[in-house]
Amino acid sequence: MFKFKNFGYILGGMLLTILPSCAAMTFPNINIGMQTANTPQDFTNGLQILIWLTILTLAPSILIMTTCFVRLVVVLALTRQALGAGSLPPNQVITSLALILTFFIMAPTFNEINEKALQPYMNNQITQQVALDRGIKPIRTFMFKQTHEKELALFVRMAKIEKPKTRDDVPTYILLPAFILSELKTAFTIGFVVYLPFLVIDIVVSSVLVSMGMMFLPPSMIALPFKLIMFVMVDGWYLIVKSLVDSFVR
Repeated sequence: MFKFKNFGYILGGMLLTILPSCAAMTFPNINIGMQTANTPQDFTNGLQILIWLTILTLAPSILIMTTCFVRLVVVLALTRQALGAGSLPPNQVITSLALILTFFIMAPTFNEINEKALQPYMNNQITQQVALDRGIKPIRTFMFKQTHEKELALFVRMAKIEKPKTRDDVPTYILLPAFILSELKTAFTIGFVVYLPFLVIDIVVSSVLVSMGMMFLPPSMIALPFKLIMFVMVDGWYLIVKSLVDSFVR
């Protein structure tokens, strides 16, 4: 029976399969067929294949939710909304930029997984279980650095487990939702700061239009050029990307 305590090992195994160095792997010849399970071992092997196929289906979501992607995409989307430029930049550009920055920020973590877990396992120096244990540690370390104690305590309390004494005692299935909640909180905090200067421009433009008696002219139409020129003059995308990357360096 699948249990939550095995989630950390499965997550580590999934991350091992998506590293860039996997391009050097040789792919085995796989034959899929329906045969009667005559022994318990045959039934276990079939069940393991089914579980791994499910994990591969969920791999993109797991990758997104265990990295810095959530914070990046939320802040970039809020920046676009603050500009008031409609759907510019498009969703594809926002998502692609967030994904590229994710791989840039997570590169040290992925390299550590590759050096300590994937390569030794590929060279038959360690077992699969040891590789999974080593692979999950860098991800947990990254998530702990970005997780607030308040959110972590919330899920520990809701899970009704004994208070962990060390970080190693915190189960991954508790760390993961606490990490996501912390990332959302941090992302909206950054988004609020980004919103402020654009809000000031909207207020100023609205006040000027009302004082001139042009109440039927949409303020957003007049404010948009001022927002764009201000954003370009201060090199807004440079500042936002720099601030986002720096927020993960501790």
